[in-house]
Amino acid sequence: MTGKAHALAGAGAKTGAKTAAEVSATAARTGAAAGRTLATAAAMLSAVLLSACSTFAPQATTPQPGPAVPVPAEPQQPVLSAKMAAAQDALRIMVNLQDRLSRVSAPLLINNADLCKSMARNLLGFTAQNRYSYPGEFSEAARTVLGYGERLQVSSVLAGSGAARAGLRKGDGLVSVEGKSLPGGPDAESQAAEVLGPLVGKQAALDMTIARNGNNQTLKVPVTRACAIRVQLGNADNINSYADGQRVLITRGMMNFAQSDEAIAYVLAKDIAHNVLGHAGAMRNSAAVGSMIDNLVRTKPDLSLLIGSGGIKPVPQDMDTAADNLALYMLARAGYNIDRVKPFWQRLSSQYPASVLNGYTALHPATSARFAAIDKGVAEIKAKLVAKKPLVP
Repeated sequence: MTGKAHALAGAGAKTGAKTAAEVSATAARTGAAAGRTLATAAAMLSAVLLSACSTFAPQATTPQPGPAVPVPAEPQQPVLSAKMAAAQDALRIMVNLQDRLSRVSAPLLINNADLCKSMARNLLGFTAQNRYSYPGEFSEAARTVLGYGERLQVSSVLAGSGAARAGLRKGDGLVSVEGKSLPGGPDAESQAAEVLGPLVGKQAALDMTIARNGNNQTLKVPVTRACAIRVQLGNADNINSYADGQRVLITRGMMNFAQSDEAIAYVLAKDIAHNVLGHAGAMRNSAAVGSMIDNLVRTKPDLSLLIGSGGIKPVPQDMDTAADNLALYMLARAGYNIDRVKPFWQRLSSQYPASVLNGYTALHPATSARFAAIDKGVAEIKAKLVAKKPLVP
C-alpha cells in the first residue's frame, strides 16, 4: 500500500508499505487512492485579542476604571485543506487494505515455509514505518492519522509469527535491538534493516526494546521460518495481481472484486506459487512485472502504464497449471477452503475475459486447462487428507 511500506524481514529478504509484512534483513516497502494531486498545506489562524474601552461614570467623584486586560481568544485549530483531508482519507483506506493483506497472507507464508524451499527465511514477523515511509503530503497525513513521527513504529504484526507470540503490538516504537539503537528519521527503515539483518540470520531470538505508552520495555522476539515473499497493495482499480519472483502485488480493484478474505487468499496463493516456481525469471518477465509493481505501490501511480498489458507476457499453460496445483496445497495447509477456488476463477474469467488487456485473464489465458488442473488438484488433496498423508505436491 502505499508509501514505501517497507517490511524489514530476515536475512536475504527485502510495508510500506510498505507483506508480506515482516521485519527482516532488508527493507520492504508497501498504496493509496490513485490519481489525486494532493499538497501539504494547513493554515493556522491567528489568535484574536479582545480588548475593552475605558468608561467614565457621570459623577466626578467616581473613580475611573483602568484599561481592561486583553483576554486572548481560544486558540483556533489548524485549518484542514481539502487536499490534506483527501490525503488522510486515502491513507486510511490504504492502511486498512494493507492490514487486510497482512492478515490473509500470514498463514500462507508461515504454514508453507517448507514448500517455499529456497525462498524460506528467518523472519521477525512485523513491519515498521515512520512518517518518512510516505511521500509528500502523505507524510503529514501519516503523522496525523497514524501518529507516526521520527521513530520507527510497528505498522503490522504477522499473525502466528514470533513477534505476535512475544506480544509485539501495532504502534510500538522501536528503540533498540540486542543493545543496538535503532535510528529514526528519513533513512530509518534502511538503517534498521542493516542492524537487524545480521542478527536475524544467526540468532533464534532477539531482545528488542520498544516504547509503549510512554515507557520502555524489552521483549524477546523469536524468529519465524516463513516464505520470504513481500505482499503489497497496488493502488489501481484494474482487476489484476502480479508476481515478479520476490514480491506479490494485488490491486485494490482485485481486492474489491474478490470481496472475501478467502478469495483474496486464492489470488495471493497463486502468485506466491508462481514466485516459488521461478516463473517470472523463466519467462524473462521479472523486469516488466517488477516495473509494474514499483509503479503501483506508489501513492499516486502512473495509470497510463495500465493501458494494455504493460509489456508483461502472458503465462504459458504449463506454468499456470503448475502454479494452480501448488497454490491449492498452500491454501489447504493454511486452512483455507479449496472447494471454492475453481468457482472464483470462473467468475473472474467470465466477468473480465482476456479481451480486458489490463486484467488478470489476459495474463493467464489458459482457463480451460487451469480449471481441469484445479479439479484434479482438489481431488488429490482430499484423498491425501482422508488417507492422512502429508499435504505435499
